[in-house]
Amino acid sequence: MIVSEKSERARPTVLTANENWTRRGNDRCRPSTLIRCVLASTACLMAFLASPRASSAQVPTYEVTPEESTIQFGVDSSVSIKGVFEKWNARVTFSSRDVRSAAIDIEIEADSVNTGSHTKDNKLRSKDFFNVKESPLITFKSTKIVQTGPYTFDIEGNFTIRGVTKTEKLTLTSDSKGTPTGSLDGTMAFDRKEYGMTSGIPFIKIANRVEVNVRLKWKQTGGPPPVFEQ
Repeated sequence: MIVSEKSERARPTVLTANENWTRRGNDRCRPSTLIRCVLASTACLMAFLASPRASSAQVPTYEVTPEESTIQFGVDSSVSIKGVFEKWNARVTFSSRDVRSAAIDIEIEADSVNTGSHTKDNKLRSKDFFNVKESPLITFKSTKIVQTGPYTFDIEGNFTIRGVTKTEKLTLTSDSKGTPTGSLDGTMAFDRKEYGMTSGIPFIKIANRVEVNVRLKWKQTGGPPPVFEQ
């Protein structure tokens, strides 16, 4: 088939999909269009980076005040063995407004034990009990919170002492709902022999059950109050 020069020039130009996309792509590369693309991308990035901060503002935030709080312990014995830990840190955090989403982390410096007796303190710090040289921290990290009443909670967590970790339960009572300040009072009991504290103290009869009592004073520092079950 012979095509004349005139008919060749008269043939309409047809762009394929690929050619049309290429031409539009070239338009995008123009300076003004490129600037708009950069600005739009920057705005999207800033919105993405800001979103976690925005969501964190929607959950309660609390601060424990150590100067008003205490962590005590006691064990039944023929001679009183009760004391406090003078150095510790506690955090209460939320992942949502649901009070059951709270997490409680407590870290205690085992060496800070104070029973009022240097003899007892040194014995408790020894390898027979807290073994502070090899295991300087006593910790409790919550794993599950169940609201058992209007102001009461059962908190399961990983309790670690002497490098041994087991699941224990901390029973807590809150003295308020939705107020800017308040306190949490809790009790946890454990068997000392399950954590390797099998030794005794000469001339003193000691029970196996050790009871820990915590009183955590807190203040709300941001976000809305948590939502309790009715």
